[in-house]
Amino acid sequence: MKFNVSRDALLKPLQLVAGVVEKRQTLPVLANVLMQLQGQELSLTGTDLEVEIVGRLGVEGVEMEGEVTVPARKLLDICRSLPDGAELKFERDGERLILRSGRSRFQLSTLPASDFPNQEETSAQTRFSISQREIRRLIEATGFAMAQQDVRYYLNGLLLECRPQQLRAVATDGHRLALCDRDAPGLNVESPIQAIVPRKGVLELGRLLEDTDAPAEVVLGNNHIRVISGQFTFTSKLVDGKFPDYERVLPRSTGNEIYADRQALRQAFSRAAILSNEKYRGVRLQVSEGLLQIVANNPEQEEAEEQLVVDYVGEPLEIGFNVGYLLDVTGAIHSDQIRIGLADANSSALLQQPEEGDALYVIMPMRL
Repeated sequence: MKFNVSRDALLKPLQLVAGVVEKRQTLPVLANVLMQLQGQELSLTGTDLEVEIVGRLGVEGVEMEGEVTVPARKLLDICRSLPDGAELKFERDGERLILRSGRSRFQLSTLPASDFPNQEETSAQTRFSISQREIRRLIEATGFAMAQQDVRYYLNGLLLECRPQQLRAVATDGHRLALCDRDAPGLNVESPIQAIVPRKGVLELGRLLEDTDAPAEVVLGNNHIRVISGQFTFTSKLVDGKFPDYERVLPRSTGNEIYADRQALRQAFSRAAILSNEKYRGVRLQVSEGLLQIVANNPEQEEAEEQLVVDYVGEPLEIGFNVGYLLDVTGAIHSDQIRIGLADANSSALLQQPEEGDALYVIMPMRL
């Protein structure tokens, strides 16, 4: 195995692949990245047995093909520390991989490529093409609402629902719910197909995808999802569980509608959050005709009060929420205005953009 590659060309795919590699792994080979050289193409593969990423790049000066695994973190640190534009020369020497660049020389230990775990081929339930921007938007609009280490393991991920000509993402941690729909003209299914992508897979996929119209092919199997683009292949196991019936928690009617400037509201929540209870993060919303008052206090008897002019006509209403959830939603919505729908002081709030938006958010109230 012998080839040359520029540091700049190698660094990005290596960073993406090394991001999957677990620092505390059960098998020594899982700390390594698999390097496979075929023709003028080098493939880099990293996995933690749940998520696998393969990055591909062109190389030069190929004298011998081959495959080997080397420590991912060490190789990445070496590449990062070399100067921009450096030329790297790799050569396999028995059980070692020699890396030369200028006057620098590094000798890395290797493990056999045959020890590296292989993700089995997915039997496709459905296969479709969609732009990277669309999948990225789904993750950005909903990913923050995924649960973390919840005993209800099926909440520690993102529900992808393939619908006719439409891809939907839903995330919930039991206290809030985020839902986003994007058009997917290539998606031809007769009835909805659901798949729960685990939390780590969602975060890694979000890092891989670029904000471009470049296509990505999505292959959905019974227990795997695979996303293929020109430069990488992402594979993740799916969470084996049934996602709750999220449509039941979507408020059917919210009689009281508040329309507010999103940016002004977000800034008011940020300021009020400073003096909220650090553990519960609760704030009180007191709404009356044309005015929204946000009140936060904490065990030290400190208090923050914000007043905001809003568009509201109806009975005065007081309701409590976790301010962190409100900040997440006001950050995920991109319109100038935001609409908050409330049925009463004990019901969930429905937040969305006033005009036709692609996402909606439900937040459960808090008792304060």
